[in-house]
Amino acid sequence: MHANIKEIAQATMQLNIEDRALLAGKLLLSLDEPTPSELERLWLAEAESRLDDYRAGRVQGIPGDEVFRRAVAELS
Repeated sequence: MHANIKEIAQATMQLNIEDRALLAGKLLLSLDEPTPSELERLWLAEAESRLDDYRAGRVQGIPGDEVFRRAVAELS
């Protein structure tokens, strides 16, 4: 654990229970909201996984004109 985190934890424990609960809730909610760099990393990992599946023959590609035809049909 970093020294800064230890200091923050010690200071946090000085708060009253309601304030600690509020802070804990905010921290927990922040775990559900990835940062832009985390999102980029996750999408890159997904793209690499899909490319690996395609190259290994586990999935087949769909021609672009077919993708657009289906998209237009869905929107109509």
